[in-house]
This record gives sequence, structure tokens and C-alpha cells, in this order.
Amino acid sequence: MTQTSQRKSDHIKLAFDSVADGQDSRFFYEPLLSAHPKESIIPETIIGNKKLKLPLWVSSMTGGSEKAGVINHRIARACGKFGIGMGLGSCRIILEDDKYFPDFDLRDELGNEVPFMANLGIAQIEKIVQHGDYKVIEDLLVALRADGVIIHVNPLQEWLQPEGDRISQAPIETISNFIKHFNHAVWVKEVGQGMGRKSLEELIKLPISGLEFGAFGGTNFAKMESLRNSESTLNPLSHIGHTANEMVDFLNELYTKHPQHFNNKIFVISGGIKNFLDGYYFIHKLKANAIYAQASPFLKYALESAESVEKFIESEKRGLMAAYSYLTLR
Repeated sequence: MTQTSQRKSDHIKLAFDSVADGQDSRFFYEPLLSAHPKESIIPETIIGNKKLKLPLWVSSMTGGSEKAGVINHRIARACGKFGIGMGLGSCRIILEDDKYFPDFDLRDELGNEVPFMANLGIAQIEKIVQHGDYKVIEDLLVALRADGVIIHVNPLQEWLQPEGDRISQAPIETISNFIKHFNHAVWVKEVGQGMGRKSLEELIKLPISGLEFGAFGGTNFAKMESLRNSESTLNPLSHIGHTANEMVDFLNELYTKHPQHFNNKIFVISGGIKNFLDGYYFIHKLKANAIYAQASPFLKYALESAESVEKFIESEKRGLMAAYSYLTLR
């Protein structure tokens, strides 16, 4: 068969399976206004003194085991190749035992162009503030060659975790005190519940550099801990939270009220982002400077192979190229 006749044969076989079964009504599709896209149609995103070639971020995941180290290095190599940024999983373990440091030492694979963030929980940051031991994190960033630290705020996860830490001060106070004594970029994120309007309003008033949603709808660490917890009566707490769509609406309301607080901040939309269309939709719906993030797909493909991670990112890029060419929000 020629290529054309094979294609036509495929079309006949697949016609009955190709009937449209659901419209994505978030977009206007404009097929007449653009040629097929080139890579340059996707705008670069500047974050501090680094840049992303795609508006995509790898959400913080894991470290501290043989498999986790392999996963992190596979993802980091792909991030360096495609020009996307990465947040580490909690670095607490390498503050306690540096034998796990190689799992987190990813800058050589990432290269120097893309942003790379360390990560610590609010409970650890609270202790650092209480003891004034900021040099611990300064040294960590130097060792990792990271651009700053993500503080994950996870009170429900810690409350449900059988061996969870207890937080003795409101996280907003801890973060505010930490920033006063820290000279690098600070991002803040939730881990699967997202944040309500009041928390977002207080957070954007602070001179943080970034806010990652960690919204309800993706991997839910409160649910994960409730599955580990024999006290099953607490399970309903894992259903509490705010979706990415809710958080975008909250932030757009706050942008109208406090536009000055959005300057020099990057907003990383994560939690239930299933594909590039979700990402494209939310970063254009939000009035502020935004990218989108995923974790589970990177974990899934990194468990397979480095090539699988690259194929996934390539598919996201091709999807984004089409979206930037032909789609606008309704």
C-alpha cells in the first residue's frame, strides 16, 4: 500500500470509533487564522534570572530511596533538554542524612538556564525560625545549586499523618518571619488541598516570589495519610479543599482588589491538571503571570524510562503549540 492508501484504509476502519463524544467548551477554535505553528509560538517565561521554554513545571515529588533517585535524575535530564523547571521533593531527609544527597543533586542534568527549587515543610521552617538557624537552608541551596526554597504548607496532611509534625504557629506568621531573614527566592505551596480566599489574600501581601496551588483534584496527601491512619473517623478531612478553578477565581478577584501585590510573582497552577489544555486554559484565565505544573504523569513515565519522560514532554509541547495557534478562551 502507498502511504495515502494506507491512511485512507485506516480512516475507513476507524470512522465509527471516531464520532465526537464530548465538546471542550472552554475555548473558541479559530482554524483560519494561523499556519501550522513553529516552536517559537510558545512564549518563554522568565522566573528570576532563569527562563522556561515551556510554561510547564515539575511539581515536587520524592527523594530518599534508590528508586526516587532514579526518578529524579530521569526527570531532570528531560527538564534540561526541553527547558522546563523543577521543584524537589522535601529536602528534610538530606538535612538529617546526607547519604541521600545524590538523589537531589540535579543541577548538572538540569543545566543552568532553568529554575530549580529546594523544598521544605512549614514544620521544618517553623523550627528554623524559632532557632534562627537560617544558615542551614543557605548551605542547602549552595550545595544543591538551587535558586530558592519552596515551603509546602500542609497542616491537614500533618494532622492526619500518624507520625506527623505539629505546627505551633500560624504558617503565615512563620513565612513572614522567614522571608525577613532569607535572601533567596521563596515560594509557597499546598500539597493537595489548595487554599481559600483569605489565605491567598494574606499570602500575596508577602514578598514571596512564587505561589504553587497544590489544588484539590490531583494527588491528595491528606488522603494518602488517611489511608495510612487507623483512625478512620478522620477520613472526611481528606475531602476538604479548593480546586484550581476556584483558586484562579479567588486570585482574579484579589488581582482586582490588590494588583500591586501580584508584581514579581509567578503563579504555578497545579492540582488536577490532566493535560496541556487544562494548563493552557488556566494560565490564560489567571490575570497574573502563570505556568502550570504536573507531578503524577512525570512520576508515571519516569518509572518506565528516561525516554518515556521525554516523549511525554514532547507531546505536551506539541499540544501547546496547537493551542497557542488555534485556541482562545471563551
